[in-house]
Amino acid sequence: MAGIVGAVIVAAAGVMFTAWFNEHGSDAIDRIGGAPAVKVPHVEVHYSSQDLALRETVTDPRDRAVLLGSTDLRHGALLERHHAALVGQMDVTVVLEGNRSSLRVADIKPRVLTRRPVSDGAYLIAVTAGETDTIEIAADLDRPDPYFTTGDKRRTSYFLTKQIDLKQDERVTLSLSITGRKAYYEFDLVATVVTEGRAEQMVIRAPGGAPFRLTGPAADYRSFYIASPNGGWMQASRDVVCAEFPKAKRC
Repeated sequence: MAGIVGAVIVAAAGVMFTAWFNEHGSDAIDRIGGAPAVKVPHVEVHYSSQDLALRETVTDPRDRAVLLGSTDLRHGALLERHHAALVGQMDVTVVLEGNRSSLRVADIKPRVLTRRPVSDGAYLIAVTAGETDTIEIAADLDRPDPYFTTGDKRRTSYFLTKQIDLKQDERVTLSLSITGRKAYYEFDLVATVVTEGRAEQMVIRAPGGAPFRLTGPAADYRSFYIASPNGGWMQASRDVVCAEFPKAKRC
């Protein structure tokens, strides 16, 4: 008798689960499991051919050896320790992927975490070398409340009139241009995602989980380096420095 009752309970539970699943679908299981409504399979900060500024000078002999080295894998850690930031503008590519049967990205905003005076420790001069829909938008961190705009509507938030609709596994690429000239900024991106009438926020950071960093230009720097043809950097000559910064003290 107990076995029969147990079988009936299991069968009833199976029927109830099937009815619940048919009504709510896999989205409900994803929510219960804590899966985000949107995945971020790719974030890339475009450093090539863009100058960097460090908040501190590189004085430690070991750090200087890394900085001047040709292909040392510790370059990234060194730049992180010295809070390296792109100067004036940064370009970021973000790929979003839908993780629900239907969802809407209602807003994405830069969120400033740190604001300090511009970096003037060291200037690293770059050497300039001659699958999805892409949305190009821009933001200015110098605004009191920065938001993304399009090139022809700089005073209106892009997401005020447009949203991004995604289905399961559907992707969209965002090409973000972010400027900041008045300060040193550490920031992330906060996306507001709406699915099944519920809004949730997700945070997008630079690769590795660190905040994005951007600094305005300084009038002068305590040291100057230029990208070496063999990799790494080398001390910049006076002629190179004065060509970039004619008002520098050494010029």
